[in-house]
Amino acid sequence: MPIEIKMPALSPTMEEGTLSKWLVKEGDTVKSGDLLAEIETDKATMEFEAIDEGIVSKILIAEGTDNVKVGTVIAVIAEEGEDANTPVPAPKASATPTLKAEAAAAPKAAAAAAAPTVAAPAASGERVNASPLARRIAADKGVDLGSVAGSGPNGRIVRADIEDAKPAAAPAPKTEAAAPAAAAPGAKPVTVAYDETIPHSVEKLSNMRKTIARRLSEAKATVPHIYLTVDVRLDALLKLRGDLNASLASRGVKLSVNDLLVKALAVALTQVPKCNVTFAGDNLVSYTRADISVAVSIPGGLITPIVKDAANKGVAAIATEIKDLAARAKDGKLKPEEYQGGTASISNMGMFGIKQFDAVINPPQGMILAIGAGEKRPYVIDDALGIATIMSATGSFDHRAIDGADGAQLMKAFKELVESPLGLVA
Repeated sequence: MPIEIKMPALSPTMEEGTLSKWLVKEGDTVKSGDLLAEIETDKATMEFEAIDEGIVSKILIAEGTDNVKVGTVIAVIAEEGEDANTPVPAPKASATPTLKAEAAAAPKAAAAAAAPTVAAPAASGERVNASPLARRIAADKGVDLGSVAGSGPNGRIVRADIEDAKPAAAPAPKTEAAAPAAAAPGAKPVTVAYDETIPHSVEKLSNMRKTIARRLSEAKATVPHIYLTVDVRLDALLKLRGDLNASLASRGVKLSVNDLLVKALAVALTQVPKCNVTFAGDNLVSYTRADISVAVSIPGGLITPIVKDAANKGVAAIATEIKDLAARAKDGKLKPEEYQGGTASISNMGMFGIKQFDAVINPPQGMILAIGAGEKRPYVIDDALGIATIMSATGSFDHRAIDGADGAQLMKAFKELVESPLGLVA
């Protein structure tokens, strides 16, 4: 019986995408795990792999097509000798439940940081939603499929999920609540008039840029921001960085100032847990781990890969992880769970010479830290005027969840950690 290949949901909030490129053509034979197409989501261009075996008998959506809704049939795979025009039976309801936290009033866009769907352990007589290739790899590795989060369509477990999994008991499912909606249901997009008599060009927005525009507009419209700025002396941190880089050179590791600041923010959040939170309507979600989203500029927009549990990682491990995440982000190769989530964000524009700026909170997180350039400034040292390397750091806080005094405590803790940085490597 012919198999319909549908536009997959490659992230929990994906509603449509661009079919960027077909990696197969009609008549090609494919097997489970073979790459079929490249699909542009709102965050990255991702590869879509085959789950079933057969011959690509029809390609129904041409490459380069925008706004293809999730669930749209994009191709048909038939077994050898089978007629692709044979009607495909309606799919049966999946016996595998999925776990996904959401607030009834929240817009779908506000749940971009929600955890991926999880393939729940199969009850008696039920079958875990996994591809044949994933099942074979799981059997070889001794991985319990019921404990693995599926990143494929409808939470289906695919090869990449198993390759990253370890034979271990499944942790308790994570629950995140999204912030309440602000825009009225059915609100129409804003139309902006411009002077067409001025020489100009018009460029169609990518899915990523449209999502950035929508989410930032929602964040500024719905989240009351409070901004707190501190000036931080960097001289001790720069000396420590130089000493550490000299000792790490043989391992091929080179620390950046930003790597150390990510560590400092994570430790500060563990010291001031009232800032490591999410506002969720009638509830306040308090996190016991500091997962730091690091803003990375990529062609066409911005993405925030996550350093998980950064407070408990060494600075060398953080540097290596950020380098890997940033490189794969620029290539569009991040998995959804690597950029969706996080408990707080850091955005560093110091390399552009920006002295100070106010960043927009990335919902449903409760705060973001904006880092300016370190520069030589007059500074009072031991009651005498001297010259020091000073950096301005501004915290943006969701005032619904975080009081000004708590935000000030976090900024104070961050400043002390940077100015006395041995605590970052202790």
